[in-house]
Amino acid sequence: MSYFDRLKIKWAVKSNFQLIIIFIVFAITGSTSVKVAGPILNYIGILPNVFDDFFLGGIIYWILRILIVFPVYQVLLIFFGTLFFQFNFFWNFEKKILKSIGLKRFFKDS
Repeated sequence: MSYFDRLKIKWAVKSNFQLIIIFIVFAITGSTSVKVAGPILNYIGILPNVFDDFFLGGIIYWILRILIVFPVYQVLLIFFGTLFFQFNFFWNFEKKILKSIGLKRFFKDS
């Protein structure tokens, strides 16, 4: 059994075409969220040069950037999943991710 067949079973995906669409959505979402994080940080005044005087300032900047990318990624995943007619898959995926980071109380068990 190939890796893709195992993914289809794990994710309850019916066809190879749907699996390809899901991969495309993940790729677009990842690229877009990283691209969008920069302007968001610039808008709120968090620039790399602001942290030049701090000890480990570059690391602090990248930690803040990652903290911005995470929620942006979650929103964009639902957005692009909907555009590609895969809302149910990505909504269930989001619930699983959010439950795993401790936000279980916001979702009813089904």
